[in-house]
Amino acid sequence: MRSGIDNPLENDNRAYDYSRHTESDRPEYGIIARMIQPGASVLDLACGDGSLMLRLQTTRNARVQGMERSPTAIASCRSKGLEVSRGDIDAPLPYADNAFDYAVCNVTIQMVMYPEVLLREMKRVAVRQIVTFPNFAFYRNRLELLIRGRMPTYGLFGYQWYSTGHIHQLSIRDFRSLVRDVGGLRILETDFVGSMHPLKGLLGRWFPNVFQLLPVFLLERSHE
Repeated sequence: MRSGIDNPLENDNRAYDYSRHTESDRPEYGIIARMIQPGASVLDLACGDGSLMLRLQTTRNARVQGMERSPTAIASCRSKGLEVSRGDIDAPLPYADNAFDYAVCNVTIQMVMYPEVLLREMKRVAVRQIVTFPNFAFYRNRLELLIRGRMPTYGLFGYQWYSTGHIHQLSIRDFRSLVRDVGGLRILETDFVGSMHPLKGLLGRWFPNVFQLLPVFLLERSHE
């Protein structure tokens, strides 16, 4: 699907225009909100249009702050009365150690140049970290590569391999390995944006790296 755009060459999420879509309601927002303690301070990295921050503010009484590089996204956040700063999350973050209770990176870690630097910086500035991403090892991607011999596009949300900022495709197993390599973190909880179909739900619990498309990881800085 091309989201109503006839020319696929015009469909490019590396320069997404948030002025056309100032509100969003993604299925993982509810899971992320549940993982955050009421009244906590939260840094939303690559916060987009600010819809997640607004939800955390209204439903969890969270003290939210965002960081984003898109001018249209920043304008959308500020129109909602949210605090947001312009910057690149793919670099050392301009925040003090332990500045936040939570650092959130929602479906963006696969779009940065240095995922390990981002996760290390999230660990530095926040006691807990929440990370979500599309699982590239999802069974539909495996089948597309095996049968069609083409770069899988399921999980690219309507984009093509050449018109997406997804430069570090990863799986659930890859992320667990990254957590170990970065060190000083432990996984507190893993949840998934899952299907209501009973069989898919069962397979997703048994084989998440194959049958879960969007994992939500709650991490905590360890005291090792």
